This record gives sequence, C-alpha cells and structure tokens, in this order.
Amino acid sequence: MSFAITSTAFASNAAIPSLYTCEGKDISPPLAWSGAPAGTKSLALIVDDPDAPDPAAPKMTWVHWVLYNIPSAAGGLPEAIRSMALPAGTREGVNDWDRTGYGGPCPPIGRHRYFHKLYALDFVLPEFKRADKAALEKAMLGHILAQAVLIGTYQKRR
Repeated sequence: MSFAITSTAFASNAAIPSLYTCEGKDISPPLAWSGAPAGTKSLALIVDDPDAPDPAAPKMTWVHWVLYNIPSAAGGLPEAIRSMALPAGTREGVNDWDRTGYGGPCPPIGRHRYFHKLYALDFVLPEFKRADKAALEKAMLGHILAQAVLIGTYQKRR
C-alpha cells in the first residue's frame, strides 16, 4: 500500500469548497491518510500555496498550516479541528499570518494551488521554540521515509 493523503471535501487537483476558505468559515478540511511505511515514528503536515501572490507571476510560497509530531497511529484529522483537539503529542508551527492553526485559502488574484504535504518520519521531532516551515523542513532532512501530497485549488468569487 502506498502512502496517501485524501479529503472527503475535495478530490485531488479539484476545487476546495469555499467553506474551508476566507470566503466561508475558514475551517480546516477533513483529511485522511493511509499507508505510512514501517518504521514511521511521527508525521508532519505542511499546507502551502506556491502561487502567491499571483499565479501568473508567483513571488513566494505562502504557508497556511504547519503541524508536526502527529502520532504515526493517527489516520487523519477531522473537519474544523481546533488546537486542543489535535491528536496527543501533535505540535503546531506558525503559518505566514504569524500564528498557529489553519488559515484557509484567500488568494488575492487568480486560481491558486494548495499543497497538503504529509511526511512520514523515522523519528519524533524535537520541540521548537518557534516552529515554522523552514525550521521543520531543516529538521526533517534525512528522516523522511515517505511523502504524500493532496493538491486543491481555489479562486475567490469576489
């Protein structure tokens, strides 16, 4: 079985419903995963948008959500998960709004892609004073057993 991440809210490469964006309730979508390889000790999730600010001329990757030390036995995250409901041991990093937690799609122009990247790791990451995507990626180097990606898209209606 291969490592995979899915959502009941949207299919791979399909539109993310507005409920999960700044035009809706800005809640996290339900996510499920399976097939973590043997030896997986923890999981990490990074959700980002490489098309910011404009897909026709991207200048940066905007980070929407950073989670790490998700227990390897966890099979996913329910819709609208809050910090206190995360699986035991899970830690939150800061996103590009300089806060923890999920921040949904809110592209200023055009249709953007949102990469939900799940990493199976061979160790439990140390606790960070301030975990962000860069710190997490650096700490994961050499410890990634597998990676799964779910891409959703979104374009504002207004």
